[in-house]
Amino acid sequence: MEKDLYILGIESSCDETAASIVKNGHEIVSNVVASQIESHKRFGGVVPEIASRHHVEQITIVIEEALQQANMKPEDLDAVCVTEGPGLVGALLIGVNAAKAFAFANDLPLVGVHHIAGHIYANALIQPMEFPLLALVVSGGHTELVLMEADGHFKLIGETRDDAAGEAYDKVARVLNIPYPGGPKIDQLAQESDAAVDFPRVWLEHDSYDFSFSGLKSAVINYKHNADQRSEKINPMHVAKGFQDSVVEVLTAKTLRAAREFKVKQVIAAGGVSANRGLRTSLEKTFKKEGIPFYVPPLKLCTDNAAMIAAAGSSMFKAGKRSDMALNGRPGKELISWND
Repeated sequence: MEKDLYILGIESSCDETAASIVKNGHEIVSNVVASQIESHKRFGGVVPEIASRHHVEQITIVIEEALQQANMKPEDLDAVCVTEGPGLVGALLIGVNAAKAFAFANDLPLVGVHHIAGHIYANALIQPMEFPLLALVVSGGHTELVLMEADGHFKLIGETRDDAAGEAYDKVARVLNIPYPGGPKIDQLAQESDAAVDFPRVWLEHDSYDFSFSGLKSAVINYKHNADQRSEKINPMHVAKGFQDSVVEVLTAKTLRAAREFKVKQVIAAGGVSANRGLRTSLEKTFKKEGIPFYVPPLKLCTDNAAMIAAAGSSMFKAGKRSDMALNGRPGKELISWND
């Protein structure tokens, strides 16, 4: 029998400081997340300098807590995996340097992990990933369709040309005077609304899997501006539903078309916006009707966490991938395959 593999994951790419221990790439032993939402709320978004300072304060604490919850010692671990990028460079550096110090002090292998690979592999913590599969990645900084023909193999077939879906949610929330983080509140308003403003759907070229949400964002801003010019009050619920309906329709339709074209065995959603109830419901109904298995992680694994980094890192570790002490934060890191 093969020895069980225990990986410590560390995540600090934005405003969550997290550490987790995962067994054999799919079983969460411990998962600790220190959120900074309250600190950033008054600024209406994440302030990089404040995020970095909080990471410095919390990183050692969350690593120790992850070990304590797992009832494990450093010598029980097989490797340390850490988010290398993309993300806020100052925030990334805290996690990377903490991981390097921990790995060096405890003579453990070190593996740098791509943040989006982590979001995709959050699904491996729920059920086995079957290939070929299609991943819809939707977060504050990313909106992508990724084809995986094998474990650790990524082919980007569609991406955002301007605003990511999560970024558009945040900007529309500001227009509606909804405090940060505005995405969940827009989702809630959309669920409760009995009517929707008719906003445009941006499809781009007929065969494109790329996304564009900048025009939709501008349409919402213009709708609000025109109403203000006429001294008319808008209904935030109707605006929220109209905006969300547009985003969800485009995301669902393009994902379905790609799933059909590439004949995938499984469709998964990943990233913070995959916690959106409207999007989850639309994707679930669509792929149930299509007869293609669809999976999305529970809410706690959709937002940034370290278990997903450990899950992706486990696959990389098994494939023989290692990083050295020159590992650095890479805010523009591209998603590349580790199994070609």
